[in-house]
Amino acid sequence: MTPLLAPSAGARTSHEAVVEALGQAIVDGRLPPGALLPRDEQLIESYGVSRTVLREAMKTLAAKGMIEPRARVGTRVRPRTDWTMFDAQLLRWHLEASPTPAFLGALFEMRGAFEPFAAGLAARHADAAAVGEMRAEVARMRAAEDQTAFARADLQLHRTILSATENPFFHSLGSLIEAALLTVLRLSSPVGHPDRQAEVCAQHDRIVDAIARGDAVGAEAAMAGVIGSGRDRIADEWEEADA
Repeated sequence: MTPLLAPSAGARTSHEAVVEALGQAIVDGRLPPGALLPRDEQLIESYGVSRTVLREAMKTLAAKGMIEPRARVGTRVRPRTDWTMFDAQLLRWHLEASPTPAFLGALFEMRGAFEPFAAGLAARHADAAAVGEMRAEVARMRAAEDQTAFARADLQLHRTILSATENPFFHSLGSLIEAALLTVLRLSSPVGHPDRQAEVCAQHDRIVDAIARGDAVGAEAAMAGVIGSGRDRIADEWEEADA
């Protein structure tokens, strides 16, 4: 039997290799929701692992909400709505499978639900040092010459804002979705279009300016505008690619 996916080169253990192979196959649809996984004996032979290793790999995937073992039936893939989408590994699998418009749309909706409020909290709590870090990140965005450099500075700015809320839950949430945010920020990066890059940086300046003056309402509005602009840039690029 040919493995559903060759073990990842980055996998350090046989357990990780099985989790990576099956997880990616589920996310990219080769094992769609409702499908039964191959029998344990087939998977053991396919991946060359022990029953104990396979059992632990299945527990890992079950903990992510991706599969459900059923007596006398087998192990079935659960609906996507049951998956633990804040799981860092699960997010990475989605990104490696090429994010769909629906996936990115859901991510922007989630960002819109918490980042503007976080910016308002930052306006209430940020000190001069935090504001200085934010301004430094915007300066790096303005000086960036490639998408990756721009996206990393953009991500660090958003992380600094979340940290400035003084709410550990916001900080943890940003860390959990870091890989997804970096992909979105890279996709929406305006590098290569000087006028657009200048405007995007000006939009981020407005967030920092509002935080610096303690304007929670202004910070929320500026953050909402930045998220909406990023979503629109990605949509425009996909429309141009399809044209």
